[in-house]
Amino acid sequence: MELRVLVADTTDPYFNLATEDWIFRDMSANSKVLFLWRNDRSIIVGRGQNVWSECDLKKVEQDEVNVVRRHSGGGAVYQDLGNTCFTFMSGREPGLTTKDLYRRNNEILISALKTLGVQAEASGRNDLIVERDGQPFKISGSAFKESKDRCFHHGTMLMDVDLTRLGTYLTPDSKKLQAKGIKSVKARVLNLVDIAPRIGHESFCSALIDAFFEKYETRVPVEHLDASSLRAIEAIKAYHDQLRSWDWIFGKTPHFELKLQDRFSWGGVELHLDTERGHFKNVKLYTDSLLVDMITEVSSYLMGQPYTVEGVQLALKRHLDHQPAEPEILRELYSWLGEQL
Repeated sequence: MELRVLVADTTDPYFNLATEDWIFRDMSANSKVLFLWRNDRSIIVGRGQNVWSECDLKKVEQDEVNVVRRHSGGGAVYQDLGNTCFTFMSGREPGLTTKDLYRRNNEILISALKTLGVQAEASGRNDLIVERDGQPFKISGSAFKESKDRCFHHGTMLMDVDLTRLGTYLTPDSKKLQAKGIKSVKARVLNLVDIAPRIGHESFCSALIDAFFEKYETRVPVEHLDASSLRAIEAIKAYHDQLRSWDWIFGKTPHFELKLQDRFSWGGVELHLDTERGHFKNVKLYTDSLLVDMITEVSSYLMGQPYTVEGVQLALKRHLDHQPAEPEILRELYSWLGEQL
């Protein structure tokens, strides 16, 4: 058995997730690996989730928060430097189920927390909780991914996350959105500093590394990964570029529907949108305006455009190229639509 512990010094979420994927693919199937890192402010969504229904993208973009789609399933999370990320990787072991691997890794996590004065327990398969004032609070959530001969279990540990931002970013606008993606389950959460004030990223990582070594009854040198060394690895760069791409983050969004309506000085509109892979697919527009032909033409110009403000602006440009009778009304209508996305 080969034991490895790797700690990333970069806080770029795209590089960290790309590094995680590279380690997972590159490691020996005989390895037991612990990978630790932190991310700058980010919304991380599961592979099968709808970005638009999981977070308030307007606020996220205004505050320059990263939006990242990971390769594993599970729900959406907010991360910042008050959050520690961990990944356990190993080859598939005969006779061990996914449940067994979760249990083994949770034992390591719980043991590490215990040395820091935190009494935690597993809740279901994916979460760790602590009790405060007689109520359970989630301190850690995780997800699982496996391939033919290996698997990983990764998750987050709430140290001192800005919970106000968590609630702000993970509360999408109240649009009439019907999404077919997998929705996150909201739970009461708690920062570990609220029950163990001296705990932090470094102390938790140190305790977790010790618990990992104790579990496997051996110690190895810790490998520190810096951004410059990661950028030199071609496979990591390729994974990084994929994770940053619009096609991966938004184009992987499952089909969803949206209904919007409003009234303007020139009439009312009701817009029904279907999107697929992050693009307008079916668009139907109803209006009581006297300019019904010009208004309903909006549907055909939106079809096939990306479901973004830029896509709406491109549709407007193409519509204006055909010299409509009331261009200012169209500008108002397209501007309104862009504000709703």
